[in-house]
Amino acid sequence: MSQPFDLRLSRWLGARALQCCLVWEPGRHPGKECRGPDATDGRGVSHPCDLDSGNPCLNDGLTKRHRNSLYPDHYVLVSWAFLRILALIYLAAFASLAVQITGLVGTEGILPVRDYLEEAHRELGSRAYWQIPTLFWFDASGYALKGACLAGMAAAAAVFLNIFVRTGLLLCYGLYLSLVYAAQNFLEFQWDMFLLESGFLALFLTFGSRIVVWLYRWLLFRFMFMGGVVKLASGDPTWWSLTALKYHFETQPLPSPLAWYGHQLPDSVLQLATASVFVIELVVPFFVFLPRKFRLFAAASFLVLQGTIMLTGNYNFFNLLTLALCVFLLEDRDLRPLLGARLSQRIAEKARPASALATRSAGIMAVVTLSVCGTLLWVTNTQQRLIQPFDALVRLTATLGIVNGYGPFAVMTTERREIIIEGSNDETTWAAYEFKYKPGVLTKPLSWNIPHQPRLDWQMWFAALGDERRNAWLLRFMEKLRDGSEPVLSLLHHNPFPEHPPRYLRASLYRYYFAKPEVRSATGQVWQREFMGVYQTVG
Repeated sequence: MSQPFDLRLSRWLGARALQCCLVWEPGRHPGKECRGPDATDGRGVSHPCDLDSGNPCLNDGLTKRHRNSLYPDHYVLVSWAFLRILALIYLAAFASLAVQITGLVGTEGILPVRDYLEEAHRELGSRAYWQIPTLFWFDASGYALKGACLAGMAAAAAVFLNIFVRTGLLLCYGLYLSLVYAAQNFLEFQWDMFLLESGFLALFLTFGSRIVVWLYRWLLFRFMFMGGVVKLASGDPTWWSLTALKYHFETQPLPSPLAWYGHQLPDSVLQLATASVFVIELVVPFFVFLPRKFRLFAAASFLVLQGTIMLTGNYNFFNLLTLALCVFLLEDRDLRPLLGARLSQRIAEKARPASALATRSAGIMAVVTLSVCGTLLWVTNTQQRLIQPFDALVRLTATLGIVNGYGPFAVMTTERREIIIEGSNDETTWAAYEFKYKPGVLTKPLSWNIPHQPRLDWQMWFAALGDERRNAWLLRFMEKLRDGSEPVLSLLHHNPFPEHPPRYLRASLYRYYFAKPEVRSATGQVWQREFMGVYQTVG
C-alpha cells in the first residue's frame, strides 16, 4: 500500500534537511544541493550555510515555516556574546574593588584580612583553609589584595579578547571568590554570589553543551522568581498593599538623579508599577522555559524592570548581570543582525561540538544544582536537619558560591536613616566627614556610579538600620579615622582634619527625606533631615 503523500513529502524534506545541514561542516559542502557561504538564494542575496550559526540551508521548496520546524535552536552566538558581557562585568567588579580594597581590608584598613585569617585559624585550625577558601592565606598584604584585583582585570580583559578564555574564566572566578572571603562584611551581598555562580557556570559554557544554556535559564528563573516570592513571604505590608515604591526611591542606599522625580509620581502610578513588578517576578519567569516568542517577551519584561532600577538607583553590576543572563533567552538568529554576518560566521566556524565529556560534566553540574535547590526548598518547608550526603553537598556549594539562594528587596525600608561621622578637638565644635556617594550635605547632588559599588557607603546604609552592637566594624572604622589611616581616609570625599586626626569622634543619626519641590526650587536642597540622636562615640 502506498504511503499518503503528505507523509512521503515530510520524510523527503526531513531527509533533505539531514543530508544538507546536519552533516555539513564549516569549509565542506555535501554537494550542489546544499548552498554554501558563497552561494545565493536565487534573489542575489548571499547567506551562510553554517549549522552552528543558526542559519539553515535554503532548499528549493522549503518554506520559512518548514525551516523553523526542521532545524533546532542554536546558541553558539549566544554563548559567545554572554562570555564577552560577563568579561566586562568581571572587569568592572575587579576595577571597583581595586580602588578601595586596601582601605577596606588592607593592613591599615577597617577590617584587616590578615587579622581575620589569623583569628579564623586559631579557632578552626586546619578546617579554616576549607571553610574560608581564599588565596590570601599565602599573602594578606595590601600589595597582594591590589594585585589580585589587577590580575582579575587582566584575566577579564583576556576573556573579552578571546585569549585563553577558559584560563581567564577560572582566574576570574578564583580571584573573586578569594576577594569575597577576604572582604568579609563588605562583599557579602547577593550580587557577589550571583556573579560567582554565573562565573562558575561559564567554565562549562566554553565546552559547548546545551545543558549549560538551560542551567543559565534556571539561574535567571530562580533569581527573578524568588525576588517576587520573598516579597510576599516576608509579610511586608508595603508589598502586600502595593505601596512599596512610595518609599523605595527615597530610602534605597544610593538614589540616582531620577529617583527624586520618581518619588514625586502619583500614588496610583506607583501602585500600578508595584503590581507590574509582581507580574514580572512571579509570572513572567516561567516564560524562560517556553518557546522562543515567550522567551523574547520575558527578556523584554526583564529589560524594562532592570532598566528602570538602573535609571533610578545605583546597584553596581547587579542589573547588568541580570540582563546578561537574558541573552540565553535568545537564539543565534536573534543576535546575527546585531553582530553582523561576517563576525557571526567567524564565531560559528571556530565553534566545536560538545564532546561526550563536556556533556557528562554539564549533566553532573545540572544534577548538583537541582539537588541543592530541591534540598534547600525541602529544608525551608520542613525545618528539618539535613542528612548526608545532602548536608555536605549544600555546604560545599555554599562555600564555593556555585549554587545560592536569592531574594532581593524582601522587605521595604520605609524610613531613611543616615549616620553622619563628625570629629572635634574640644567636643564643642564638630566637623563632618563627607563620603563620596552617600547623602550627607543636604545640597549634595544625586549621581550615577554604575557599575562601581562604593562598599563603605553601602555598609553605612545598612549600619543605620541597626545599632552599634550589630555593626562592630563601624567602631573599627571610627578608630581608623582617629588614627589618621591614609587608606581609610582615601575612601572618603572630604577629610575636615587634614593636618592631624581629631581627638573625639561621634556618629550622629539623622532621618533623611527628599526635599519637597518648592524647597528644592528655593534652596537647591535635595534632602531635608531631622536629628535622631548620637549613634556611637570614640575618644
